[in-house]
Amino acid sequence: MKIIAVIPARYASTRFPGKLMEDLGGKTIITRTYQAAVQTELFDDVFVVTDSDIIFKEIIANGGKAIMSKKEHESGSDRIAEAIELMDVDIVVNVQGDEPFINKEPLADLLEVFKSDVAHEVDLASLMMQITDREDIESPNNVKVIVDQKNFALYFSRSVIPYVRDKEAEATYYKHIGIYAFRKHALLDFYKLPMQMLEKCEKLEQLRYLEYGKKIKMVQTSHAGIGIDTPEDLEKARKML
Repeated sequence: MKIIAVIPARYASTRFPGKLMEDLGGKTIITRTYQAAVQTELFDDVFVVTDSDIIFKEIIANGGKAIMSKKEHESGSDRIAEAIELMDVDIVVNVQGDEPFINKEPLADLLEVFKSDVAHEVDLASLMMQITDREDIESPNNVKVIVDQKNFALYFSRSVIPYVRDKEAEATYYKHIGIYAFRKHALLDFYKLPMQMLEKCEKLEQLRYLEYGKKIKMVQTSHAGIGIDTPEDLEKARKML
């Protein structure tokens, strides 16, 4: 089974433009992320796929592998799908470009899903983390997921799910951590299938998979990841480093 990691990297971030080229301890954020993915030793290959000449040249100059997107894309999944369409791979892991402190353990847990999936029942796998703080539960910035008895995703939402109508009932809430591992065919299906109503409403690309009947296996983790979304996040990352 051939497993690769692909890091989608846009230069024009909405909240923090050009953040991937910011300095973090003598290296750019995107270079640190690329090197951290390689250093996990979980992947047969690692690529950055980007729409930016600046990011492309940065990765190549530091001995990495980069692919230029041929089209404009709405999502990271679309960008990755275009890049791997003609590659001979089985599993593709989407690594976030703004997370230079990659934790190997949850990635290994995601890959174990496919290694143990003899019946090829799983189309893609992703991570979730239990949350208990009411503000986190109610925040639309935190995507929640509910699962069945086998931890297959039933639905993702920015709203509070489940909604507890009976106040005596106990509910467990999970936040979706947006790291995915795909079977190649599932990723290419996503790329070719049009967006449907639920995805349009929630602005969550993972709903397209559910709307077309794909099975998403959720893996519980205690590692939330450390993303750099704002200049303040970058300062925290510099202190951490």
